[in-house]
Amino acid sequence: MSSEPSAPVSSSSVAGLAAVEAALARACLDAGRPRAAVTLVAVSKTFPAEAIVPVLEAGQRTFGENRVQEALAKWPALKARHPDAALHLIGPLQSNKAAQAVTLFDAIHSLDRPSLCAALAKAIAQHGRHPLLFVQVNTGAEPQKAGVLPEAADGFIAACRDDYGLTISGLMCIPPVDEPPSPHFALTAKIAARNGLALLSMGMSADFAAAVRLGATHVRIGSAIFGHRG
Repeated sequence: MSSEPSAPVSSSSVAGLAAVEAALARACLDAGRPRAAVTLVAVSKTFPAEAIVPVLEAGQRTFGENRVQEALAKWPALKARHPDAALHLIGPLQSNKAAQAVTLFDAIHSLDRPSLCAALAKAIAQHGRHPLLFVQVNTGAEPQKAGVLPEAADGFIAACRDDYGLTISGLMCIPPVDEPPSPHFALTAKIAARNGLALLSMGMSADFAAAVRLGATHVRIGSAIFGHRG
């Protein structure tokens, strides 16, 4: 008998997942894109393992976490039970946590500085794991927010490839909360296109339909599935 907590199939998180899936399917249809073109990243940060289990059991397989240490505390056991689950780091990554991140995560969405490039390149070489790497672009040039500035993105992507030997798969952005998101999504998509990047991590609970319309391949949705913590 499993000691892992479970929840009834009627749990609010499972209902939230179903509602998000329906809305995401509509957004893809409206955008003329197949549903399979967009990966739903269920953002489980701050939620304990027992809150994640019902969503896993409902069939969701891609999850997002903000911090390496929090993910290490709950995901090894969850992945042992659901080995096909994929884990994405969507929050900032300290260079000294790069090795742990490479061994645990299947994608890292927050690459934004040379020191992290160097740490990731070393960890990838040591561990032989190659998570998907997204460069975070600070499209709103917000001083409190991580990410490379749009005008520096081309040079940074080139340095990732040429100086550190990293394979960059896509871009990630978080638009300013007080501005319409679509121009930020469009800018991110434009930068990705001219750098030959196929993946776009953009769109959250409140704005993912606009992100899908503008080419998002990964949408990061937490509160619409799990509710608001506390």
